[in-house]
Amino acid sequence: MATQQRRHSAARFRALVEELRAIAERLGYTVREEKLLREVGYHVRGGGCLVRGTKMIFLDRDASPEAQLDVLVEVLRTEPLDDVFLSPPARELFGRSVPSTSGASTDA
Repeated sequence: MATQQRRHSAARFRALVEELRAIAERLGYTVREEKLLREVGYHVRGGGCLVRGTKMIFLDRDASPEAQLDVLVEVLRTEPLDDVFLSPPARELFGRSVPSTSGASTDA
């Protein structure tokens, strides 16, 4: 049973990674999964940067889906996401428990 739960959890993390990758691309990022080189005593995580005017997110190909998700959330947290649809699980990652109600009408 524990193995089945781990598989379900891993699949959930992979689905969230794919959702956030798609959102990043809609926001103008190029998302690349690369084998990031490591040296003794140095840990590479991936992250966002600007390369010749192009917004990039590098994900470590060997990282777990959870670690890749952390990188995507860290980068996308700097973007305005109010007008971007996020699934409820993705919304939780950004601390948004309810959809934005901007533009709601008020009775006068």
